This record gives sequence, C-alpha cells and structure tokens, in this order.
Amino acid sequence: MLKHANLSDRVQVADVFRMSRLAGLLLLSGLASMALIPGAYAETTQPGQAARAFNIPAGKLDQVLNAYAKETGILLVIDGKLTEAKQSRGLNGAYNLRQGLEAILAGSGLQAVVQDNGSYKLQKALQASRAVGESTATLPEVAVSASAEQADGLSQAYPGLQVARGGRAGLLGQRDFMDLPFNVTNYTSTVIADQQARSIGDILQNDPSVRQASARTNINEDFSIRGFTVASQDIALNGMYGLMPYFRVPIEMVERVEVLKGPSALLNGMPPSGNVGGSINVVPKRAADQPLTRFSANYMSNSVYGGHADLGRRFGENNEFGVRLNGAYRKGDTRIDQQGVEEIVGSLALDYRGERLRLSADILHQEETLDVVVRQFTVGTNLTRIPGAPDNQLSYPGYGRSKMKDRSMVLRGEYDINDQATVYAGFGSRRSEMDAVAGNPSLNGADGSYSSAAAWQIFDVSSRSAEAGGRFKFSTGPVGHLVSVGATQVTQNADIHFVGVGALINNNIYAPIYSDTPSTSGLNGKALKYTTMELTSYAVADTLSFLDERLQITLGARHQNVEQQSYAIGTGQKSGVGYDKGAVTPVAGIVFKPAENLALYANYIEGLSQGQVAPVGTSNVGQIFSPYKTKQKEIGVKVDWGRIATTASLYEIERPSAITTGGEYRVSGEQRNRGLELNVFGEVAAGVRLLGGGSYNQGKLTKTQNGLYDGNTAIGVPDWQVNLGSEWDTTFAQGLTLTARVIYSSKQYVNQANTLSIPSITRFDIGARYKTVLNDTPLVLRANIENLFDRDYWNASNDGYLYIGTPRTLLLSATVDF
Repeated sequence: MLKHANLSDRVQVADVFRMSRLAGLLLLSGLASMALIPGAYAETTQPGQAARAFNIPAGKLDQVLNAYAKETGILLVIDGKLTEAKQSRGLNGAYNLRQGLEAILAGSGLQAVVQDNGSYKLQKALQASRAVGESTATLPEVAVSASAEQADGLSQAYPGLQVARGGRAGLLGQRDFMDLPFNVTNYTSTVIADQQARSIGDILQNDPSVRQASARTNINEDFSIRGFTVASQDIALNGMYGLMPYFRVPIEMVERVEVLKGPSALLNGMPPSGNVGGSINVVPKRAADQPLTRFSANYMSNSVYGGHADLGRRFGENNEFGVRLNGAYRKGDTRIDQQGVEEIVGSLALDYRGERLRLSADILHQEETLDVVVRQFTVGTNLTRIPGAPDNQLSYPGYGRSKMKDRSMVLRGEYDINDQATVYAGFGSRRSEMDAVAGNPSLNGADGSYSSAAAWQIFDVSSRSAEAGGRFKFSTGPVGHLVSVGATQVTQNADIHFVGVGALINNNIYAPIYSDTPSTSGLNGKALKYTTMELTSYAVADTLSFLDERLQITLGARHQNVEQQSYAIGTGQKSGVGYDKGAVTPVAGIVFKPAENLALYANYIEGLSQGQVAPVGTSNVGQIFSPYKTKQKEIGVKVDWGRIATTASLYEIERPSAITTGGEYRVSGEQRNRGLELNVFGEVAAGVRLLGGGSYNQGKLTKTQNGLYDGNTAIGVPDWQVNLGSEWDTTFAQGLTLTARVIYSSKQYVNQANTLSIPSITRFDIGARYKTVLNDTPLVLRANIENLFDRDYWNASNDGYLYIGTPRTLLLSATVDF
C-alpha cells in the first residue's frame, strides 16, 4: 500500500483551482463532444456505427456500394473489374456498418477490407461460399475479442484505430491491455500517419505521463516518464535493447509504439542507461496480406520538403513470405533561425509465417544532418531568477552542426512446439556514429545573458543484443499457468573524441549574435575508448489464472548482472575500477475482473540502475555499489466500455541515489514520486475519438545530503500534466476530419533548493485531414499546426536543463495508395 501522505504532501486548494482551469482548456480541445457519450454506450458492440435504417434499391453492385458509401460517409475503393456485371439485392432494414457491407456483398464473392488509412477496399473473398444465400465475405472487424490477434501477430486495433488492444509486455509476451497489471498504451501506425510524426517523440506527446526532456532539434531526443528520465538509447526494438538508433528514433518504419509506465526490470531487463520511468518498445512494420504501394509527399515550415515510400508484398501459396520496404527523405530550412535539416531513413523488413515457425529480419539505416543545433541550457550557479522565455525561433547557442548515422540489423525466430509451448530467439547489432560541433550554453543572468564554448565531439557506439526464451501453458488442477523464461545480453562499446574548438562566447537570449561554427579542418579527430558495458540477465515468471481467467496473478524474478569499464577521455586508458555487480528484481502483479469489461489491478515491481563507485575525496573511495533498485507500488482500474476505454492508476515510485554524508559516499539519497494517472482512448461516439488524459505527480526529494533539501519538489517534475486530443469526422463534409489537442504542464522547479522555477505551459495543436478517392486511387490530405498560438515557453528536464519549446509549425502531406 502507498504510505500515508502528511499534510504538506496533500493536494492543496490551489491545485484544485488549477484543475478547474484545465477543464476549460479541455473544452477548447474539442471535448464538447463528451455530451455524446450516452449515445456511444447505446451502440451495439459490433464494430462500426450503431445500427441504422437503410432503403437502398437493388441494382448494379458498384452503384449500390456507392450509394451506401455516400449514406455512411465511409471511403470505399472499388475496382471496376471486380464489380463488373455483378448485381446486388440492395439494402433494406437496420444494419450497422459492417453488417450493411456484408449484406450488400452477399453472394458476390467479394469482401471489404479495412485499410490502415481508414478506407475500405474491395477484394476477392478469402472464403468459399458456405451455402446458397449465405454471405461469402467477411469484413475484418475493427475491434475484436480481447484475445484476438491479426495474422501478423499484432493485437487488433481498438475502435478509433489510434491505439491497439494489446502489445508486447517483455518477458510476458503479447498481452491484451485488460490482462496486464500495468498501465500501458500501444500507439498504432494510423495515429503516426495522421499526426504526421517525424520521430518517436512526436507520438509520445499523446501521453499525459510522458514529457520531452530535450530540445526537438537537439543532438539527442530524451523523455521523461512519471517524472524520471528515459534516454533515447533505451528504446527497444521488438523488446530488445541496444538496436534502435542511439540519438533519435525515426518513425517511418514503425507499426506500433508501446509505452509501459513505471520500472520494468523483470519485463525487459535493465536498459543501457538504467532508466526507471518506463519502457518504450517499437514494433516494426510487416507486409500485410494485401499488397501495399503507398507514397506520401510532405512539407514542414519554413521550407522542409520530403517524401515517404511504403511498399509491402507477400508471396507463396499461403502468403508465408513477406517483404516491407520503407524509405523517406526530407531536406530544407526549419522555422529555427538559420537551421537546416537533411534526413534519410531506409528500412527493409523480411518475414516468414509458417504453420509453427515464424522468422523475421529487419535492416534499418538512418542519416541526419543538422545545421545550427539547438542545445539545452545549464543553469548558472549565481542565477537568482529564470528569465522569461525568449522568441522560440531564435537558435541557441547560435552555431553548431551535427551529422549522425545509424545502421541496425536484427534476426528473430519463434517456433510453436505445440499449442502450449513456444520458444524464441533473437540477435541483432547496431552501429551509431555522430560527428558534431556544438556548445552547451549556460544561462547566467536574469537579464537573459548566457555563455557558451564550442566543442568537437565524435561519438561511435557499437552494440550487440541477444535474447532467447520460451512460454509454456499448462494447468495444475483448476489453476492455469503461463510460464515465461528468458535470457538477455546487451554488449555495448563506445568510443569518443571530445575537445574544445572555440573561445568562450558571451551572448543574450533576447538578442543573440550568431557566429560561424568553428572549423575542425586539419585537427586530429580519432575517437578513443570511452566505455565498455555488458548486461546479462536471466528471468522466470508465472501467470497463474483462476476462475476462468477472471483472476490472474503474476509472480517472477530476474537476475541482472552489470559489467562496465570506463576509460579516460583523450587517452583511452582505463579510468578507475571496473564495475561488475548483480542484483535480483522481483515482480508481483494481480488482475481481477469482476465483470468482462472491468479489470482491477495492482503491482509491485522494481527497476535497476547501475550503481556507482565512491569518488576520490570520500572516506570509502573506490567502493563499488550494487545496482540501485527503484521500487514501484501501483493500483488501478481499467474499463472497456466497448468503443472507448478508460484507465485510472495510482502509484508510488521510490528511487535511491548516492550522496556523501559525513565524508562517506553511500546510497542514502532518495526521490519519491507519487501520482495519479487518468487515460482515455477510443470512440466516445460515432465519428468522435479521444486520446490522452491527465496526471498528477507529486515528486519529492525525501532524502538529500545532510537533509538540506528534504521535502522539496524534485527537479523537472510538474504537479499537473494534461495531454488530450480529439478528432471529429464531420457530418457536413464526407471524408473530412477535424482534430485538436491541448498539452499542459504546470510549474516546474529547476534546482533542488526550489528557488528557481519556470511557469506553466499550455500548447494547442489543431489539424484536419480529408480522405477521398480519385480514379479508384485513395488519397489522404493532411494539415497539422503545432503550437497554434506560437507560444514562447521553457521546458525542463529531470537533470535541471532548460530548453526552448518549438515554434508554430505547419505540416502538410498528401498520401496516395496505388
């Protein structure tokens, strides 16, 4: 149970008032549609719209289908060759969307397939007619039972198509969100495309528990989950660490982005940087059963133009061989002063689907070049007040460049020994290279003065990742078991070259003077050893089920070993004592379903971060500490209303840290985050979708050096966060969808003394998309505006860095399926 909070920890009246203001913001985000919720609950549980009356006369099949599409507002792609000379009995009576299509197509030998862009496409039926007068075609459902999966192994999309019903829960495998004792959200490729995401950071802005922890065009892209940092290098690929691009994760090759909040050492093992706020997993695209030839042309203000090609094919008698190819290119000038960008992304996904054997191979290549890198500010020690946020189009420190290249390859295989036993294995490698000249500006005065000095950094990271394991189902009397065992290993070596190449420059954030990026021509740029690391773990877990799986209890443990050696910058010689320690982390979770659509859950789980070595100047210099254990306790409730889902979670996370007390360096510091999360996704009514929620997070420093800051608010942890978006398929224009989103963060402190802070942030985004068919070719036009009112604001990271929010940005794209 969560510890009882004292009076100073409780929510104050001011916080309640602040939330009342947030209610107004949510209304501006399009939530006036909430009045339609009762209608949503009255709908049938069948996918599609509620049943309605139709009176479409018999006639040519294509004419009947066109009349039906016009009445329902769907986009229906019809190949004239398929409907030629075919007749339909029409449609007379009450049907929902799926039933109506099935009735019209009855006896035609055709079926309508839902495309991931929301349109419907006719194709030959995959099933033979069962009986005269019976439908030969089955429209694949948009939402199905909790346990259903698609042919590619992915969980089905939830109504609204923005979120999937389930996802990969590390060691536990693929699970429906109602069966997991954790707070999870699994974003689909549909929402990625509709929001015109350029990197994984754009998708994570839908989550009220996640915040960006670095500038959008910084060298790297980091995040904060539940008030703790998650580095970009800790994003997993199909559950394996050390394989995704090191600094920024592209989105073009992504089918799903799966976010699990809170520590997850048992589920995924310890990530390379030891984050504990949560885990982010990327599922790559696979070829679907239907051929795909898609091209998107896109534009981003000021003048960034690009394109994205997505090709998919399956081959073989049973479509067992699949090929998916994605390629993207964009180049131009952004809205940041003097900033230019060039990006190249290419991925190849191969897979084999046999009766029992499944194999896959993924190859990823990414290059990014940035002129004028936007860096984060450190806070000067003499600063008495954080100056107001400057113009968001200005660049800081006003010079810099970076060039990054990432290449990844991963092979995976699964084999079903029988219906109760599956074994799997995977292996991958990655090479990440960065060559950058940049400076970290230091904010020195309340008048906006800052200073910076350029440094040349070459960073070369190579890693290998491997995993193997199995999942086994069996029963012992009335108790069902799903036992999962697994072993993982991540090996990572980093080389670095770091040297100053410019003099100290004094500047001002309100009127910066830009300078040329210092040249590195003729300088020695050889990278030398920086760190070597090997993470090895073994885990076992058992999910016990009772009462026809209405009660599920998960118990397990993982043994994690960490080996690491640091090397001195500039010499490549060993620095200090090598690190070799291990720890065991348990998990206990419970899910109880008093009703089919209601799940009560609780969990206790731990996270691991590498322990440190006592530094010079302490009485125990050289002492090596075991990995730190971050402990989480969480309870929650999930409700699946049929077409909309809601989750409420209450959690406490205690993370230790090492501090010096009485001259001794020891693990006696602690930060405690207590929070409440509310999440919602799905269709609140026909054609009206919600995605996001709100959170309250009370981040406290509970144990600090000599008790100096005990009870203060943790750095970069706002009390309140809201991310809530809505979509409306308009009734006045067929195929037109309007979108809106609000992102809010309350006041944040940027030092432990709580003497420096930044004010609350409110950002509005809007958008529209239009779906139509031109000459039997589906076309989707999209327009999004981020930071609609071009607000200038500061953001803060959990490490105390400050960065400027992105300026108003217009995104345009046109997507066609050939």
